[in-house]
Amino acid sequence: MFTRGLRPALRDIALVSAVPLLLAAVGLVHPHALTRSTAGHWAGLHIWLLPLFPLLALGVLVPLRERPGRDAAGAATLVAWAGAFGYAVFYTGLDAVAGIAAGLVRHHEGAHADTGVHALFRTGDALGQAGVYALGIAVLAASVALFLRQGARVLPGAVVLLIACWSFTDSHIFWPRGVVTMLAFALGFALLVTGSRGPRERERPPAPGRGDPRAGEA
Repeated sequence: MFTRGLRPALRDIALVSAVPLLLAAVGLVHPHALTRSTAGHWAGLHIWLLPLFPLLALGVLVPLRERPGRDAAGAATLVAWAGAFGYAVFYTGLDAVAGIAAGLVRHHEGAHADTGVHALFRTGDALGQAGVYALGIAVLAASVALFLRQGARVLPGAVVLLIACWSFTDSHIFWPRGVVTMLAFALGFALLVTGSRGPRERERPPAPGRGDPRAGEA
């Protein structure tokens, strides 16, 4: 029975931590600046990142996979789902605009592309900021939903994830802070999944002396 319970937990931890770990690895080879010499690598790297960035939201969705109820936890779950969707949409926009488009423009136009590249960066940064804020809302709402169901054991993961979201607002995956941010996401999602498993608060048997009719029996 212990083995049957352990395998799904390990599967979920692997599922939510794989993407941020991959993003951390990619961050090690991400160019620090977009120049004519790095433009091809910059654009190509962000093409490969297109399916990865939105999958970061799995860390919010996996522990909230069950159907939400008509209560506060259910409402928080819906907010978390909406925030995860918003992150996936807007941060993919950053990847496409400031990653692929800016890289291709710099690669083909060189120094003459400064005005266009700066405009693409401004647009991409705005999209990325919106995406990270949406992810922060998703993490906060998921933490509230899981806290109402599972209690304080989800708080360590929630704290790590909120710090990671704050860092993500301007770190992207650039080395070193962006890489550390992705590692923090991997840790936080693993902690959140671990805390979300087990009996719910309302399902736990009362402690002796706290409403348990057997507490006074000799």
